[in-house]
Amino acid sequence: MRKLLLLAFLSFTTLYTQAQDIYSIDKIQELKIYFEQENWDQVLDSLKKEGTKKRIKGDVKLNGITYKDCGIRFKGNSSYNNARKVFGRKMPINIKSNYTNETQTFPKGYTSLKLANGFRDPSFVREVLSYEIARKYMHAPQCNFMHVYINDQYYGLYTNVESINERFLKEHLKDENTTLIKCDPEYSLKPPAKCPKNANKATLEYMGSDSLCYEGTYETKSDHSNYKSLIALTKTLKDAPAKTRDLLDIDRTLWMLAYNNVLVNLDSYSGRLAHNYYMAKDDTGRWVPLIWDLNLSLGGFRFADASAPLDNANMIKLSPFSHYKNAERPLISQLLSIPRYRKIYIAHMRTIINENFKNNWYMTRARRLQSIVDYAVKNDESKFYSYTSFKENLSKSSKAGKAQIIGIEELMKPRTDFLLNHPLFQKAPPKISSVSHKKTADGVTITCKADNAEKVFVAYRYGKFGYFKKKPLEDDGNSNDFQASDGFYGATIEYKPGMQYYILAENEKAAALHPEKAEFEFLEIR
Repeated sequence: MRKLLLLAFLSFTTLYTQAQDIYSIDKIQELKIYFEQENWDQVLDSLKKEGTKKRIKGDVKLNGITYKDCGIRFKGNSSYNNARKVFGRKMPINIKSNYTNETQTFPKGYTSLKLANGFRDPSFVREVLSYEIARKYMHAPQCNFMHVYINDQYYGLYTNVESINERFLKEHLKDENTTLIKCDPEYSLKPPAKCPKNANKATLEYMGSDSLCYEGTYETKSDHSNYKSLIALTKTLKDAPAKTRDLLDIDRTLWMLAYNNVLVNLDSYSGRLAHNYYMAKDDTGRWVPLIWDLNLSLGGFRFADASAPLDNANMIKLSPFSHYKNAERPLISQLLSIPRYRKIYIAHMRTIINENFKNNWYMTRARRLQSIVDYAVKNDESKFYSYTSFKENLSKSSKAGKAQIIGIEELMKPRTDFLLNHPLFQKAPPKISSVSHKKTADGVTITCKADNAEKVFVAYRYGKFGYFKKKPLEDDGNSNDFQASDGFYGATIEYKPGMQYYILAENEKAAALHPEKAEFEFLEIR
């Protein structure tokens, strides 16, 4: 009896532990959906074709734990349409735990499951790998793999992506009730004829003061008066880009743009469609971009603009200043027109390249991710592409329907060489070292050594959230410790517990940060 009880306890504990970490990467999660309707498939298709986001009820068993009367719908655009028209199976799925019961949540307070079907990714690791890289530098969702069953019939292997919702905002931006806008056009909602030509693209171009020119492109889940704030941002971007820092988290934006370019993530703001991101307000009232929908990153989408698709050679050699002169991409053209932002953007690109691609980390990690799902992909009768394509697409191009999807290594190995040998990356950045801080009677003194630097700043704030202020580091006028001629810089700043800071150094052509991942990472003074 005791042995049976122990086995039962261990079984329950295993299920409970698995259920508590639904984004664990080392084990494929298990989801079972149960519908009462026999024609659930047709019902969900009908709701999708209506262009609404209505759901039907179904019970969900997630890693052995049952959740009653969840709300379920099909999701996606191209991933849904192609799955339905070409393959007739494995539609992408969106599930709400609190559809009928507001207090019902999945483990750790999650209320949504967003399941992607691997459309146009024979490797089946692009999305998980891309989110892992993104999370090193910016606020980005978790992502892993999930087995999905419907009415006990296996429906296929999916990627499971964390929703950008109230829970995400509370964790990353402090306020779960902050403004959130989805920047992804609803093409069925046509803007009025009086609106400018790009009113159906989330470019953040100024489209005039009428919110009707924005509503079909920028979806707000809260008060529609939030369009006024968004419109103010677009107008400032257009007329006074240097003042945008008061309305927009510039550093988070530069990280997103650097990421999109390095990873050739063109199904994004940086590509033809200018979509697949969110804008949220932080606790200072500034807008923060949040990256989203990375299944076509690493060359899965070939359109940089309205011209012909890029061939492999042109994706490899995509300019680090793509859209630099394009007024229809003001986040790029207007922000990068400012020399300091331009230098920080290149510094961020260099960090992403060095930490993920120059050292071949991405391929080591991609192979590990494939090993986790290898057996599942091989035995998934609903998969869109062959097991052979799954194996080979890490290194070389594979067919995905009529499309040819470039291999991840085939793209990123020569792209890494191209970028690191680009003239913009040949400008020697400052070298920051010997960073330290010391509390004094007057506050806290922050010092560093910065070689090949013309200007050095400390950026600081008090507490986990908020705006980093910048102060020059220089000779303090009282000693020789901080003379620029010997490469040492310093300044004394008012001290408060929990103070955070980083160092920015620049010369005429380049910039450097310490830590390199700043502002996403920083030093702290307790």
